[in-house]
Amino acid sequence: MNILVTGGAGFIGTHLVRRLLREGCTVAVLDSFISQVHENEELANDLANHVELYRGDVRDRELLSQALANRDTVVHLAAETGTGQSMYEVVRYQDVNIGGTAALIDCIVNNGNCRVSKLLVASSRAIYGEGKYSCLSHGTVHPIGRRLEDLNAGHYEPVCPSCRVPCFPEATTEDSPARPLSFYGLTKHVQEEMSLMFARAHGFSTYALRYQNVYGPGQSLRNPYTGILAIFSSLARSGSPIQIFEDGRESRDFIFVEDAVEATWRFLAQDCNSVASFNVGTGQATAVLQVASEIVQFFESSSPILITGAFRQGDIRHNFCDLARIREAIAFEPRYSFREGLQTFLDWAAMQERIPLQYESSLREMRERGLFHE
Repeated sequence: MNILVTGGAGFIGTHLVRRLLREGCTVAVLDSFISQVHENEELANDLANHVELYRGDVRDRELLSQALANRDTVVHLAAETGTGQSMYEVVRYQDVNIGGTAALIDCIVNNGNCRVSKLLVASSRAIYGEGKYSCLSHGTVHPIGRRLEDLNAGHYEPVCPSCRVPCFPEATTEDSPARPLSFYGLTKHVQEEMSLMFARAHGFSTYALRYQNVYGPGQSLRNPYTGILAIFSSLARSGSPIQIFEDGRESRDFIFVEDAVEATWRFLAQDCNSVASFNVGTGQATAVLQVASEIVQFFESSSPILITGAFRQGDIRHNFCDLARIREAIAFEPRYSFREGLQTFLDWAAMQERIPLQYESSLREMRERGLFHE
């Protein structure tokens, strides 16, 4: 395959490009190297001499046209990430996530020289919002966002939309309705639907992969929007307090980056014409308090873990995904348990230079906009 990876110099992108090269693919990377995501403005040393690099914005039509020349496959990872930040950086997230995808699809369908036959777009579990739950009285339900008055009262569990009784999380299936609670989630939903719609109309194969919380070596340790494992690791290494939102029982489906890459590669490698969305996760939920405790223990840190009751608007309470569809499609099973993956990530993090984390400033930005409540 001759593959273009947008965002290929980022966290997931770098791991994926390494895999593609091992599989004998010809690889081009298009990346803007924005400072929030990248430690420097260069490709990883082991990739620099083996890929064709296009340095610039995914919205740049001329650059996109050059990068797409002779490609048969595109992996579209380029995006602004961060649920909290998206709630006030509205135009930026719209322009990059929706506008960038529109520019890419426009080049694919309108450039007569483009021969792309397969597109894989990075979607997100954020499109579901709270996702799938069970109510004792009403069975399967899909809660809407939690009310501000409930959160202020310390009632964190989502409630049934019909009887308003707290309900219990279930593995979220791909047929669950899209009810994003952040603008980031909304942009990923639009991005996904755009890709699937044009694929059906123009006859090329497209997979929208709804990645859960991906983590692993190479993740930015200074980006306060990158995920709680990196945030907690940076705080623990410096002995700083680790503030846990809500009551610490909120949970996430953490998938190790190599497992996410394995699933991605299997979709790229299979020879069939398909247009569909798939969850990519472990199907297991891990509580945030457990994450913080294991990180503090690993670093033998003096960091106190503070359960604050604070909360951010746009955050979900729980998530873990159903894997039935992806198992049937590509026989995918995650290889890494959370503990195994976390150990690998922390071993890597322990060897990195300590870089100041702009975490407090990110919270201050949300507080000033009325999106962070203490």
